[in-house]
Amino acid sequence: MAELIWADRALSDLENIFDYIASDSRHYARYTVQNIFKTAERLRIFPGLGRHLPEFPNLPHRELILGNYRIIYRYDGEKDVVKIVTVLHGSRLLKNAYMTE
Repeated sequence: MAELIWADRALSDLENIFDYIASDSRHYARYTVQNIFKTAERLRIFPGLGRHLPEFPNLPHRELILGNYRIIYRYDGEKDVVKIVTVLHGSRLLKNAYMTE
C-alpha cells in the first residue's frame, strides 16, 4: 500500500474549495472536500488509477476526476509514494507551475 502525501498547494486548494462552496452551503462544502479525500485515498491501493494529463502527456503526473474537480498527483514507484500535487476545478487551466511540488 502506497503512502499518500498531500502537497501544501493541494491542501490550500482544498481550503479554497471549501471556502468558496461554504459561502452557499457549509454542508455541501464539507461533503465535497470529504469526497475528494475519499477519492484520493483509493490511490494508496491503486496508484495508477487515474489517467495521464492530456495537457502534459510527457509528465509523470496523472489525474482523477471527481465531479467538477481534478485531483492531480504523481506516483513514485521506487518509494511507493503518491503525492497529491493540486486539486482544481475542471474549468480552470492547468498550468505547468502546478507540477513543481
